[in-house]
Amino acid sequence: MNREAVEITGEFIKLDSLIKFAGVTDTGGIAKELVKLGKVKVNGEVCLMRGKKIRPGDVVSIEGLEEELEVASKPDGTGF
Repeated sequence: MNREAVEITGEFIKLDSLIKFAGVTDTGGIAKELVKLGKVKVNGEVCLMRGKKIRPGDVVSIEGLEEELEVASKPDGTGF
């Protein structure tokens, strides 16, 4: 499985927002549904909390997606 870095500027990003920000879904509603259905793992464990705080170093995988999302800090102040 490939790993894609998703850079954020803040201390954290909420799980459903990360999924939308990374371009996995077109809408936040679809991202919320993926989480609700148990199709999202955070650091290898299924997560049902759409508002879970995802911090740099966390890895998110979505069922059916060939890539994992690894959150990283973006030092220049651009990004989410």
